[in-house]
Amino acid sequence: MYKTIFEITKMDCPSEENLIRIKLNDISSIASLNFDIPNRRLTVYHSGEIEQIEKSIIELNLGGKIISTIPTKQADFNKNTNQRKLLWTVLIINFAFFIIEITTGLISKSMGLIADSLDMLADSFVYGISLLAVGATQIKKKRVAKIAGYFQIALAVIGFVEILRRFFGIEKLPDFSTMIIVSILALIANGICLYILQKSKGKEEAHIRASIIFSSNDIIINIGVLLAGILVNWLNSNLPDLIIGTTVFILVIYGALRILKL
Repeated sequence: MYKTIFEITKMDCPSEENLIRIKLNDISSIASLNFDIPNRRLTVYHSGEIEQIEKSIIELNLGGKIISTIPTKQADFNKNTNQRKLLWTVLIINFAFFIIEITTGLISKSMGLIADSLDMLADSFVYGISLLAVGATQIKKKRVAKIAGYFQIALAVIGFVEILRRFFGIEKLPDFSTMIIVSILALIANGICLYILQKSKGKEEAHIRASIIFSSNDIIINIGVLLAGILVNWLNSNLPDLIIGTTVFILVIYGALRILKL
């Protein structure tokens, strides 16, 4: 048995972790994966040569490189029996926020809320793909990932077209009060999740750390939508809403392109 440590320079959120898990899922020589997202490190316990594992990681273009490989006698690995449960939990939370924000975004005519909802949907896709990938063939995983990636891009392009229409046309200002209220509710929910995760006894576990980063990223976007709502009212302009919408749509497309790289 060997212990190989990779540095993954672009692994900064749970999406990258799940993409790596999907990519390495069919390599039988892997006994365990240990992710350290804050330090951008991946520890792989494996038998045999490392070449196939290294090639798969490099193909993701996440800046992966080997730091060290040493023999190890470790044989008892935590298979993380709660992995599926955690994925389902995160998937349900993200999809619930997608429904809430897409509905209120359409009613209030806020591109910021609509874009944030699609970001939630994009995260749901990543975790959904991870769930479908368990026990699935490589061909099936690639097919599902491709469908999810193209669907995200299509939604983001539609969003960009709507932003351009609103920028060059005469459009009623978005309801800033709905933007502020919904973003505050989402901020509180993500804040509670972050607090619970940080107080958890298992906060050093890879998935818990990933969930902490996930919640932190969502909080940043929530604050962006909240500030946009305040600026819409203060400036009496829809420009702040269009700017935050454009920013989040770009993030959605970036995530979709990473999925398509699978």
